[in-house]
Amino acid sequence: MTALWRSLTEMQRFAEALACFDKALAAQPGYAEAMVNRGKALCESGGTGEGFAAFTAAARMTPAPADARAHKLAHDAEQIAWAEGRIADTATLHFEGGERLVGPAINPANAAAIAAAWRQADPKLVVIDDLLTPEALAGLRRFCLGSTVWRKVYRDGYLGASPESGFACPLLAQIADEFAAIFPDIFDGHPLRYLWAFKYDSSLKGTEIHADEAAVNVNFWITPDAANTDPGSGGLVVWDRAAPLDWDFARFNADAPAMRQFLAEQGARPVTVPYRANRAVIFDSDLFHETDAIHFRDGYENRRINVTLLYGRRETGAD
Repeated sequence: MTALWRSLTEMQRFAEALACFDKALAAQPGYAEAMVNRGKALCESGGTGEGFAAFTAAARMTPAPADARAHKLAHDAEQIAWAEGRIADTATLHFEGGERLVGPAINPANAAAIAAAWRQADPKLVVIDDLLTPEALAGLRRFCLGSTVWRKVYRDGYLGASPESGFACPLLAQIADEFAAIFPDIFDGHPLRYLWAFKYDSSLKGTEIHADEAAVNVNFWITPDAANTDPGSGGLVVWDRAAPLDWDFARFNADAPAMRQFLAEQGARPVTVPYRANRAVIFDSDLFHETDAIHFRDGYENRRINVTLLYGRRETGAD
């Protein structure tokens, strides 16, 4: 059954794939993997809200993994203290904020200028400031601070939140849909395929160089600027060369030496986008990129948070 639904999803035969997921869940109601993949199929077929509801259902089916690494324990202790009694333990799924807004989540004032900048950009990369409306930014910050969705632990000192761990609130679904509606020249019919968030310690290393398996990458930041002690850094470095289409996922996403050798041979130049709260960097997902150096203040609310959304399939490109 698992192989069948993966094949159907890969072939974009979503109605048949959803029927498989429904059959699997009817036979085994707590089948989290089927629910996660049902959410992915719903998102890619245009049902973002339903897809996010499936992700949240999967998170409720899945116990939090036990991890005793120091940076995970430090984060969890900070979060419990910050919540002032609203969170008893981080292993129990708890949500705060993240409700869908009556008004817009993305600031529509950026639309015309960003569309023009995208058409002229080579490589495809644009920077958007004042991305979210004040209500959306406040709601998403509250969700990221108060929700116990930070379940993936990375060795370099940061934590990840994925849809299947509960990073799939209605506000995020609204934001994901509004990106495609407000910036049609960029997203050009590319559906949402996946999303995640990372939360970083004050000064530990960020994500290593990589490209992503999608057509368009959205990366935006929500921690207040006052947390960043170096306004010239803390953001994203993007190179002006794309991963070759014949490279497989392991090579363009995890083989850092091969990527750096390729960029050196190509004479690639990096573009550094400094950190700003409520700033988005939207670019061709094939472009190699990595987190810039991080110098943030100590304290729970000062932890650097970035959100990433991936749209479309890699082979369809960002043009």
